[in-house]
Amino acid sequence: MLPLDSETLGCPGKQLKKMCYMKRVVLVFCLAIITTFAVRAEKEGFRPELLSQILNVAEVSVSDDGRYVAYTLLVPVGLQEQVGGSFYRELYVHDASSGEIIPLRTGAVNISGLDWVPGSNKVTYRKVAEGGRGLQLFSMDITSREVTQLTEFPGGIRQYRFIDKSTLVFTALQPHNSQKQQLLRQGIDLYVYEEELRHIELYRYMIGASEAVKLVENLTVYDFEVSPDGTKIAAAISQKNLIDYQYMFKRIHILDAETGRVIRRMNNPGKLQTMQWCPLSKRLAFRSGVGIDDSVCGSLYVMDTENEGERFEDLTNLVAGMELSVIHVVWEDENNLLYTSEESVDITVTRYNLKRGRRTTVIEGGQAVFRNIAHHGRYLYFAGNTAMHPNELMRFDMRRGNLAKLSDHNGSWLSAVAFARQEKISYHARDGHRIDGVLMYPLNYEEGKRYPMIVYIHGGPEACVKNGWNNGYSQWGQFAAARGFFVFSPNYRASSGRGVAFSMAGYGDLLGVEYDDVLDGIDHLINAGLVDKERVGMGGGSYGGFFSAYSATKHTDRFAASVVFVGIANQVSKRKTTDIPWEDYHVHWGFWTHEDHDKVWNASPVQFAHMSKTPTLILHGDDDPRIPVSQGLELYRALKLHGKAPVRFVRYPGEGHGNRKNINRYDYLIRTLDWFEYYLITNRGDITMPPLYIDYPTD
Repeated sequence: MLPLDSETLGCPGKQLKKMCYMKRVVLVFCLAIITTFAVRAEKEGFRPELLSQILNVAEVSVSDDGRYVAYTLLVPVGLQEQVGGSFYRELYVHDASSGEIIPLRTGAVNISGLDWVPGSNKVTYRKVAEGGRGLQLFSMDITSREVTQLTEFPGGIRQYRFIDKSTLVFTALQPHNSQKQQLLRQGIDLYVYEEELRHIELYRYMIGASEAVKLVENLTVYDFEVSPDGTKIAAAISQKNLIDYQYMFKRIHILDAETGRVIRRMNNPGKLQTMQWCPLSKRLAFRSGVGIDDSVCGSLYVMDTENEGERFEDLTNLVAGMELSVIHVVWEDENNLLYTSEESVDITVTRYNLKRGRRTTVIEGGQAVFRNIAHHGRYLYFAGNTAMHPNELMRFDMRRGNLAKLSDHNGSWLSAVAFARQEKISYHARDGHRIDGVLMYPLNYEEGKRYPMIVYIHGGPEACVKNGWNNGYSQWGQFAAARGFFVFSPNYRASSGRGVAFSMAGYGDLLGVEYDDVLDGIDHLINAGLVDKERVGMGGGSYGGFFSAYSATKHTDRFAASVVFVGIANQVSKRKTTDIPWEDYHVHWGFWTHEDHDKVWNASPVQFAHMSKTPTLILHGDDDPRIPVSQGLELYRALKLHGKAPVRFVRYPGEGHGNRKNINRYDYLIRTLDWFEYYLITNRGDITMPPLYIDYPTD
């Protein structure tokens, strides 16, 4: 831009220089304001069609020398494509020396399980081998791009780890017995429920060999890690391959890596995740519940793998009494752990020195939302998101303390959309306890005006909403803000991220204090003058659907619309039909229904269906094993027969506990937003319903 002189402004005299200067300042300022508003005017809020443009970095793995960082990118499949999943998984590598992002495998590919051949620049990954031989392991030389198939195992492999560059350990699903195989060949595909279980078996495999050596018999190995010296394997093992056993009954076994012999066992109770060996292969860090009744696997322990007399009761919870939940851990060196944790709505990384018992913050909360970290030297790499972008490859420099976004797969479309304001919110419940959450404002919010609000309830309840990217098919976020809604996501008691006492506050008392926390948050926003109390809706999936069903029935006077996704309607029948009855018993109730039938029935929304005046949209997958579709049917029938408001029941064939097909994800997003808009904005109090079908875009 050329400088503006006095003649341009119409001030020829020297005596008017000061006045001319002020005019120049005012003119430049006005031009800047006009430009800013023009840019904003061109941008629109989030439209549902953008759902198919959201790309997310997923797995991240660093080469031994730290030069390369491999990662996978989740790319949504087309709405009409039938590929058995929601995403393609592309493979990329970041060259740390040049900063270049190099695409290695893109398009209609599904890459998973990233690692590196020890001591090389060959990235390894799983993909389906030609001829339908299941997931096999492949390597690619980053320099030459030469691809080599490393395994040829019947039925494919699952998890894998290297012992050295020529030896693997992997898990694979046990094949059907001969009698079952014969029945399948005859076209007889019936199954006997929970009696035809197949173990997940552990094998040792020499690359290029014709056979693998089985290390574990008649047990299921859900997770394992090989010690750095290659002599031992830490395995999370259970007696049965059932989801309930995966959740609740995994125990740590230390195995001889050569023979599979059990060296020692740890009597860890309840939930178990994330085992990590120390560099000298003598200690093992792991995440666990503090007891079998702990719903959140958020405590951190270190065991001595060579001390056979050590029991879980002898170990120290390294985060005892802290308001956080550990979600990942790595060893920085022999004496220092780096652990990632949920803290309220944020993610932090902390260094814990085992010798001194001292902890220091490495990454403070509020910078990014992420989970697993890959460590190399001074750097941490991870897939991280913020309120302004989905997961991208990010790097944190522990020496300089700065965070860098290395990839930008979403920049082209993100730059063209307008974002609504999003922030952490804190308020006090009726008993004085502080509750946190995330609040998203309506796009183009005007102070002093009251707006309709959608209350989004997360599932679990052992989970929490973070102050990051909250925009997806089942989490309305910016999509709802663009239609003029507040979106309130409270982390009520029973959530993770605030320590054991907080997450167990609802134990044995479902819909008690945890539900009061949500009502108190709604009242806080109404009293603050932000929300119209007559235009509040609630929605969520699983436990969030349970809350929403309860809101539409027992608390119908407070809610003008409800969306119930794969939610619980009748706790009495649900507890006998879910695939996780033991998890439900141990970490939620603490007693069986026959021991206190009334308490279970009183936490069942169908009991109050006759009171309902809230328009309710029910959506459920026909093949849901967690909360069977019969729960949706019970709620629908009770509301249809006895309720006093519109109700609709949408069933998704082939879907389970959440939608995998993108056409169904799109349907859910549009249908639920339309439902809220219909009853909270355009047709308040109407007894009619939105159109039965929605318009689907073509690819």
